[in-house]
Amino acid sequence: MKPSMETVALIRFGYGFSALSKSATTSADLLAGLTTPDTIAKTLPIASFAQREDESREMAVLRRARKLNEDGALEALKAARQKSVYSHLEEMRTAFVRPMLSPDGFRERLFRFWSDHFTVAGRDKGLRFIISAYGDEAIRPHIAGNFRDLLRAAVTHPAMLIYLDQVLSIGPNSAAGKRTGRGLNENLAREVLELHTLGVGSSYRQQDVRQFAELLTGLMYDFKNGFRFRHNAAEPGAEVVLGQSYSGETAAIDDIYQALDDLALHPETATHIAKKLAVHFVSDDPDPGLVTAIASAYRDSQGDLMASYQAMLAHPSAWLGFGAKAKQPFDFMVSSLRAFGTTKAQMTDLKIGELRRYLAAPMEVMGQPWQRAPGPDGWPETLDDWITPQGLAARVQWALIATDRLATETDPAAFAGAALKEVADDGFRRAVGFSESRLEGMALVLASPQFNRR
Repeated sequence: MKPSMETVALIRFGYGFSALSKSATTSADLLAGLTTPDTIAKTLPIASFAQREDESREMAVLRRARKLNEDGALEALKAARQKSVYSHLEEMRTAFVRPMLSPDGFRERLFRFWSDHFTVAGRDKGLRFIISAYGDEAIRPHIAGNFRDLLRAAVTHPAMLIYLDQVLSIGPNSAAGKRTGRGLNENLAREVLELHTLGVGSSYRQQDVRQFAELLTGLMYDFKNGFRFRHNAAEPGAEVVLGQSYSGETAAIDDIYQALDDLALHPETATHIAKKLAVHFVSDDPDPGLVTAIASAYRDSQGDLMASYQAMLAHPSAWLGFGAKAKQPFDFMVSSLRAFGTTKAQMTDLKIGELRRYLAAPMEVMGQPWQRAPGPDGWPETLDDWITPQGLAARVQWALIATDRLATETDPAAFAGAALKEVADDGFRRAVGFSESRLEGMALVLASPQFNRR
């Protein structure tokens, strides 16, 4: 049976049916949800980047005290480190509860999409303690605005500057460069061109990367001074990126913003963003007409993201081919919790060890460790990347333990109908009903192809 628009809206463009709350069921509802205040983020806040900075400064003080063997320094340092680890796990809990309870599933999916587009991974450099703040400050406020503002906020956020080593990049001919002998780091320039704007295989050349890297010099961040533009570290003179000249004798941050704005409005950026949206939400091999429609809307509106989403949702192919995409592990787990009717209180009751057991460890086994994407290009998109023997085994195992710990007493066949509506046909519901136990029946629903695809 062909799924209804309501079912596609909730599963493909959201996090699925919830036993506790209603969600958008039409394209108009999906878009309308983006125009309302982001109440779930305000209701469930996380620590700001400034707060994390203060914690880092406190940790630095304690490390110095420990080196000096001051009384109580070792115990205080251990407590501070444990607090940081617990805070990180609490932020993970919040990241699950927000989409689990939110009536605006499309907003939450877009937040995940753009966070992946502007990936910052917490593998080292102390980044795991600031990624959540980065998302809330640089990504979340701009997902329904203009791509220009989103690009500026993400690229210049301290988390991005640290992740892509921009904090190490010095203009070779700047005063600081001549004094220290340090030079350019091209990481941020390359990823902005290749991943964030124009896309792989587009018209930029190595010379553009080099010139853009020179333009970006001066963008600095450290815990002592915070974010700032260091004129004495900026490469002097003008830079030419894609044929456009920026800066002059005196470097300024406004020149960087202008270059980012120009990249945001480049026709190849429109196509790149359109393709990524279509691939993420609809199909690994999307209808070219869908991509063209989104790209045209993006160009015509000068990068307005609402216009781009509207074009995607208005195209017929956006509602066809249900099941062509696999839910990534985080999406699979959130949609399972929504289907259970898991409450905020149940999630709050999970102790630190249980957060590791029920959330962090399973995500890692499923191939998507929390906030640790494999590289700046984020997580893979294709169905084959996620529907693997090992990945499916991990999903089945998680379905069993999560059902046992978090699911309410529900008949498996009724659960299948509530979680999947018409996607769960009569044959599937009967098969689930024949399970030897309620636990196995509900886990069978979660492990099914019907539930794992969208």
